[in-house]
Amino acid sequence: MMVRYERPYSHAAHWARRFARIGFVIFVLSLAAHRFGPLTTPHFLALAAFAVAFALLAVLLAAVGLTRLWQVAAIGGTASVSALFHAALPLGFFGYGAVQYLTRPAIYDVSTDTLTPPPWINAPVAEESWMKRKPIVTPEDREAQIAAYPGLTGRRYDGALDRVFQGVRKVVEETRIATTAELGVENARADLEDLAVGAGAGADTNREPEVVPVPATRPAPDIDGGMPGRRSSDIVLQGEWRTLIVGFRFDVLIRLREEAETTLVDLRVASRDGQHDLGISAKFAEEFLRALDAELLGIAGD
Repeated sequence: MMVRYERPYSHAAHWARRFARIGFVIFVLSLAAHRFGPLTTPHFLALAAFAVAFALLAVLLAAVGLTRLWQVAAIGGTASVSALFHAALPLGFFGYGAVQYLTRPAIYDVSTDTLTPPPWINAPVAEESWMKRKPIVTPEDREAQIAAYPGLTGRRYDGALDRVFQGVRKVVEETRIATTAELGVENARADLEDLAVGAGAGADTNREPEVVPVPATRPAPDIDGGMPGRRSSDIVLQGEWRTLIVGFRFDVLIRLREEAETTLVDLRVASRDGQHDLGISAKFAEEFLRALDAELLGIAGD
């Protein structure tokens, strides 16, 4: 007489697959709605937390299913593997965010000029919802930035303001910054005195001028434009940048200042939501400045 062995059925494995698929669908739909739709960041993170909860439950049940498969050859190995596959995306997102949260300082605003950060043209407005944060950046926040990102400093280029401004414009387009406001763009005009010399280079130097120009008194320059961190001779660009995949929003401010035949470029980046930017602000600022160095290769100073 032949004895037929019937394999037991692992309900845990099949429930793991169901929970993992639910978490996967919630995460993907909320991510798409946040990146391309009207879903705000606080609501996206809340939905992502639900997806992570389903994914964690699925992993626990999948572990039970795989254990049953090993011990008694229970049916459910394929379901357990499928559950682990679908749970990988939300759990990977959560794991990366958790590592950044624990290893980066709890700040949301970074600046290459920590003493007198360039002020915003239009102050960013964040919809805090349940993600509360300090309304102003404190000196302690700047100290935390310096300790965490000591290499995040401004750039000085041995070039005219208009030349550096052209490079900044190009890098702004390449890094997908949507410009929302600008000040002092007229300061990037070419040097009129140089143009006048070039136009009259071949003129008869023995001929007396018909009209003798009378020099006018140059007005005293406005030191700070009425606001610390800004001068009337500065060029200031403000824009919005979003991360490529998730679509987190960041406000970006670029300040160009001409000093002693050089041009100083400073950058300020701030997260739109929450107290913690997960280090994204500093990373973007460093990438922007590296791209600007490459664009203005040959005129970069200290």
